[in-house]
Amino acid sequence: LLSQFDPDNTGYISTEKFRSLLQRHGSELDPHKLEVLLALADSNSEGRICYQDFVNLMSNKRSNSFRQAILQGNRRLCSKALLEETGLSLSQRLIRHVAYETLPREIDRKWYYDSYTCCPPPWFMITIIIVAFFLYNGVVLDRFVLQVSHPLYLKNALLYHPQLRAQAWRYLTYIFMHAGIEHLGLNVVLQLLVGVPLEMVHGAARISFVYVAGVVAGSLAVSVADMRAPVVGSSGGVYALVSAHLANIVMNWSGMKCQFKLLRMAVALICMSFEFGRAVWLRFHPSAYPPCPHPSFMAHLGGVMVGITLGVIILRNYEQRLQDQTLWWIFLSIYVIFVLFAIFWNIFAYSLLDLKLPPPP
Repeated sequence: LLSQFDPDNTGYISTEKFRSLLQRHGSELDPHKLEVLLALADSNSEGRICYQDFVNLMSNKRSNSFRQAILQGNRRLCSKALLEETGLSLSQRLIRHVAYETLPREIDRKWYYDSYTCCPPPWFMITIIIVAFFLYNGVVLDRFVLQVSHPLYLKNALLYHPQLRAQAWRYLTYIFMHAGIEHLGLNVVLQLLVGVPLEMVHGAARISFVYVAGVVAGSLAVSVADMRAPVVGSSGGVYALVSAHLANIVMNWSGMKCQFKLLRMAVALICMSFEFGRAVWLRFHPSAYPPCPHPSFMAHLGGVMVGITLGVIILRNYEQRLQDQTLWWIFLSIYVIFVLFAIFWNIFAYSLLDLKLPPPP
């Protein structure tokens, strides 16, 4: 094919030959893919198309140059919008719904709808939910959910405790414990409603990075700003995902075509506000085990900060290489600086400030 349409081996195909190729084999292509190819031909003003972009498209890979050729040109999408298509199965409608919930551009929605195969499934969010339900709360304590009034609340190896901050795994494993059924329930609901669709679109690697970054930032924020308190719950990771999603909707408000988007945002904000308010109230409520206070709420704020910085960049750049994004490196550098600062703070500040910490459990 390359020798036929690019005999001089320049790496480009003329738009005339490209159109003739589409006319000859267009009936064999998926309609959505054909539409993107036509948009690529219409948007190109140089009279030639990069052969590698064509190969990437046909092999379900997208390069940044291909995206720019689409986005910078005056393209025309000739067929009807994805939302108007009829006769779809239940699974197809679900994929279309997820596309409209998370992606602001029609070209991206159609690309996602055409290429999504549910392989792999959103395993990261599902695994986190299952482990949060059963790993500790069900197996170790033989209880459906851990309550902060339970006698074994502090006597475990998972939650973050200021006296045990040298045990580094606690900065992550605290997410598998929750301060009551309502705490666990709200986090699980938000992970199902927001986390699973985001992972279906952006993949486990990106979503797990945002989630884990929010978790680590949450526990480190507690160790810096609320130094005497323990931490439980997955709110740091959950709030990172939800705040990134809500910020992405606000930034691309005109392009987001999901139904009832204002209502959905209101419901998410109400759930987050209720859970955060409950965490603040619990933190200052008299502890059942003095002198150790109830869990801190600072992990929520750490997760939000990760979501509106790193999370927004990741969600905004759908299937683009993050290493090419300047803003990504800026926010990543800020996050790394904060982590390093918090590590040194944990090593030196506690002894320098001579704090009276609660006794170890």
